[in-house]
Amino acid sequence: MFVYIFSTPQVTGVLDDCLCDIDSIDNFNTFKIFPKIKKLQERDYFRYYKVNLKRPCPFWAEDGHCSIKDCHVEPCPEYSKVANSTKELEDCEQANKLGAINSTLSNQSKEAFIDWARYDDSQDHFCELDDERSPAAQYVDLLLNPERYTGYKGSSAWRVWNSIYEENCFKPRSVYRPLNPLAPSRGEDDGESFYTWLEGLCLEKRVFYKLISGLHASINLHLCANYLLEETWGKPSWGPNMKEFKRRFDPVETKGEGPRRLKNLYFLYLIELRALSKVAPYFERSIVDLYTGNVEEDADTKTLLLNIFQDTRSFPMHFDEKSMFAGDKKGAKSLKEEFRLHFKNISRIMDCVGCDKCRLWGKLQTQGLGTALKILFSEKEIQKLPENSPSKGFQLTRQEIVALLNAFGRLSTSIRELQNFKVLLQHSRCHCEKGQLFPSTSASPSAGSWGTADSPALGSLQPEVPAEPLAVHHSTQTASVGSRK
Repeated sequence: MFVYIFSTPQVTGVLDDCLCDIDSIDNFNTFKIFPKIKKLQERDYFRYYKVNLKRPCPFWAEDGHCSIKDCHVEPCPEYSKVANSTKELEDCEQANKLGAINSTLSNQSKEAFIDWARYDDSQDHFCELDDERSPAAQYVDLLLNPERYTGYKGSSAWRVWNSIYEENCFKPRSVYRPLNPLAPSRGEDDGESFYTWLEGLCLEKRVFYKLISGLHASINLHLCANYLLEETWGKPSWGPNMKEFKRRFDPVETKGEGPRRLKNLYFLYLIELRALSKVAPYFERSIVDLYTGNVEEDADTKTLLLNIFQDTRSFPMHFDEKSMFAGDKKGAKSLKEEFRLHFKNISRIMDCVGCDKCRLWGKLQTQGLGTALKILFSEKEIQKLPENSPSKGFQLTRQEIVALLNAFGRLSTSIRELQNFKVLLQHSRCHCEKGQLFPSTSASPSAGSWGTADSPALGSLQPEVPAEPLAVHHSTQTASVGSRK
């Protein structure tokens, strides 16, 4: 009888393009960052995210749909439409207080607001920002809408990630990504030409690809860790799905791609960790508060945030962002602008995700990463911040702050979940040795749901191939991302 033993992705050693080892990141995240960032995400200021989920896709007619109800996002309703439940009433009163922050700030200088708006429209933004005053933007309780499996799948999900990689990662069409179903088969040499090409790129473009790959890996880890295992009497059971984890990250099944993707997750973690350490002076000023209307809780939230910043500063092996865009000034400026525009385009692609909950988390995490990049490239402006007055050179909106910390919280959770999977896989090997084919924790979902994804398309790191040839799908679309070039 054949017994398959799960293999653990070997993610160890020093990361490329920086001098940090993975074991140090694991220990730092587990004992310093994860417990605190998890607690911070439960605070009112950070649990409510204002987002516009109704923007139409600017590149094609979206035909995606959710196959289960868990894909839907319930925004906090208006106060006048509150349900009879006392708990819902309290939650929505709180949400309306959070919404009042704009009117409170509007009592400050109109000149300051004009300056802020002018800055928000400047080229330093790495994301397509939602208009926080737009009637279509609503506060969403992130704790009530966790990122997990939704059943979003098929050509719609595949197309989003394919567009991100093929159109926005500085890649020529003649170079195929590893495991791309459209790539001509090269046998065991598949992907080698891609990595030969990638290593030949400048640091900035390699970093860009690793950030996107790391985000993709993180999202897929959340999917695997919070999978719909079964649903009995209308009550879903969520938990880790080791079969799905293996399909996405196992070294053998992914032809060596799994460990590369997980290393890119660690690289992305370092980038956002560096941004948090750099932005600390902005929040340390007395003029900056995290307003929700509860003075005591607001003070506690800021204290916890500053404590996290202190921990990020203590990390000894930060990524050195000064190594980026360090060539001649004209060339560096042009490359930085190209870098920014590519990332901003990815934030616009998030409006093409056909699943509400997937779109929510896709927009939040891309905005969080975009905010981190904005911080890293604004060091001089941050150093010049006035202590007791609004800054004209560097400003963060509530939406950016919430996205930044929640996006980093997602990465911290991913690394913690990866540790959990390693333990489960070790246990599974013990079970297999005793004759058990698969560990009991890997309950199988219903037939046909393998390879589906939560979060922006998050089809899978190995994209799910549509039933018909991809060209058939493209011929029915009203537009192509490629037509933008």
